[in-house]
Order: sequence, then structure tokens, then C-alpha cells
Amino acid sequence: MFTSRRLILRHRLRIREEMRNSRIKRRVYELLSKAATVHQENNDNDRKELHFVFFRKPTKFLPSEDGSTVGAMELEKTLLKDDGATGKQVAVGTGEFEELKCGIVLKSIGYKSLPIEGLSFDKYRGVVPNLRGRVLSSESETATVEPGLYVVGWLKRGPTGIVATNLHCAEETVDSILEDDRKGLFTDPSGPKRQGRRGLLEILEQKNARYVPFDGWEKIDTKEKADGELKNKPREKITRWNELLEAAREG
Repeated sequence: MFTSRRLILRHRLRIREEMRNSRIKRRVYELLSKAATVHQENNDNDRKELHFVFFRKPTKFLPSEDGSTVGAMELEKTLLKDDGATGKQVAVGTGEFEELKCGIVLKSIGYKSLPIEGLSFDKYRGVVPNLRGRVLSSESETATVEPGLYVVGWLKRGPTGIVATNLHCAEETVDSILEDDRKGLFTDPSGPKRQGRRGLLEILEQKNARYVPFDGWEKIDTKEKADGELKNKPREKITRWNELLEAAREG
């Protein structure tokens, strides 16, 4: 019992430390805490309620009795364990399962990234192993940094987070790039002078790659907003590649 209490206390202290160091986690915690303490003045019996269930991992959809719809979801209970590679806590399965009855399931966890040829890849997490955005040669503890290769977004951290998470994720990778640049890792005194943007455009043209420059993106942005205004929407997204290219060339 004493050991169990010590473990619980250690986990709580670790969570508080991560909360202090993560603006995003702290903000989410504040929002959930506020929602949990707000006094509900509406006593209507038809009032809808939202319940958050933590430390559960969906593993299977179960059919209804007649097999026409979903009837329940199988969940695996999880617990937090230290991840030696990142120094953070991650949820891992316990092998204990339960069922949650339901009539509809809404999925909002994003998609799992696919491997990129030539890069190491963690198939379970769906990410390229990295250190603050710097791509690593493998998943092992002896992995080395691949010079000049960086990763960001879900390929970096997995399909998690919100817009603010993406912002922090991108800032971290950019900080790593700037730090490496200050160290002179991109400069080879004995090598040819890098061509920068002009060289990149030449490579794209040689490969006959279809790309959209920034002024083309601005045209796409203008058209989407104009089309959306006609439908009383902030914008009407263009979803087909050929239509995007056509909009980028307009004007």
C-alpha cells in the first residue's frame, strides 16, 4: 500500500511539472476545470450532458443486436508510464477491457502518417523519430541526428493536438533549424555556394514538379473567400488539385 501511494504521488508531481512546462496542456486543464465547476442553472430534464472519460483507448467497434449499427465500443484501460526516450509520460495499455454502449461514434483523432522512403519510422506511433524536430537515424538510444533533415506536424508527434499544438510544434522545429544555422551546420566552406530559393526553383523545374508559389496561394485564398461569401461562409474550400492550380493562375 505504501509503495502504491508513493507511485501515485510521484505521478501527480510529474503531471504538475508537465503542466507547468506546457502552455497547451495547462490551457486544456484550465478549460476542463472551469467546465467542471460552472454552476448549471438550467434544471430542464432534456438538458444534454457531456462526460469525459480518461485513461481509455478504443480498440474495437461492436455491432448492435441486429447488426445494422454500432452498438458499443470496446475500450482498453490505460495508465501513465515514463517514456525514457522523451522524458514524458505516455499512456500504455493494461490489458483490461470494458464496453461502452453507444449508437453513434464520431472519430476526431486525425490520420496516421505513412513511412517516407529513406527515413526511419515508428510504425506503432506513426512518426519519424526526432529530437525537437531533428530527424534521428533510428528509434534506438544510440540513434544519431540526420544532418539537415527536420520534421514537423503529425509526422513529428502523431495525430494529436489542436491549432495551438501545431503552432508550438512548428516553433520548436524552427528553433532547432535556427540553432543549427547559428552553429554553421549548413555551411561548407569547401563546397559550392548554395543557390537558395533560385536553386530550389531550378530543381523543381528540372523535375517538372507542379508547385504553387506564394502569390499563387494568395489567389487561391482570395477565390475561396469570395466563393464562401456567396454562400454566407468564411470560405469555400477548393478540394481538387487541378482546380487549385487553375485558381493559382487566375489574374
